[in-house]
Amino acid sequence: MPTRRTLFQTCAATLLAGLGARVCANTPGVDTAAPAALGELPGAQRLGASRMRFFGFDIYDAALWVAPGFRASRYAQHALALELTYLRSLSGNAIAERSIQEMRRAADISAAQEQRWLTAMREAFPDVNKGDRITGLHQPGLGARFWFNGQLRGVVADPEFSRLFFGIWLAETTSEPTLRSALLAGAAS
Repeated sequence: MPTRRTLFQTCAATLLAGLGARVCANTPGVDTAAPAALGELPGAQRLGASRMRFFGFDIYDAALWVAPGFRASRYAQHALALELTYLRSLSGNAIAERSIQEMRRAADISAAQEQRWLTAMREAFPDVNKGDRITGLHQPGLGARFWFNGQLRGVVADPEFSRLFFGIWLAETTSEPTLRSALLAGAAS
C-alpha cells in the first residue's frame, strides 16, 4: 500500500504543470544566487523568477538566466539557464515522466524519441530533497546540459529535446502561463 508521501509525490509530479497549480511571481525568498551553469553563459543576468505552488504546497523556485540580446518570442534561439530549487522531496523518475508529458503536449514525439529522452532525463534528474537544485542549460543547435547541486549530471545532445524541454516553461503553449510571464518579465518580446 502506498505511503502518504508516495501518493503526494505522484500527485504533485502528475499535476504540477497546470491542473490547479498556483505560481507566485517574484516571491520574496526566491534565491538570486547565480547557478553553476553560468560559467558557460557569459554575461548572463537573471531575467525573472517565480515560485511554483500546488494546492498550497511550495514545490520549487524557478529562476531564468539569459545573455544580453535575449528575446522572449525567440527563446529557443538563445542560450539560457533555468534553475529549479526544490522546496520538497520529489522522485527524479516522476520529474522525468512529467517532463515528457509536457513535451508531448507541445509536439508529436515518436516512441523511440520519447524513450531516448526519458532515459536521458532519468539519468540527469536524481531524486530531490528540499534545497536541491537542478539547473538546465539550453544550447541552441546543440542540446541541453544539466547540473545537480552544481555538478554536471547529464548532457542531451539533441536540439529538439532542448527546445521542447525548456518550452515547458518558456513556450507560448506552456501549461503555466503565469510562471512563464514571471520568468520572462524583464525580456524584450
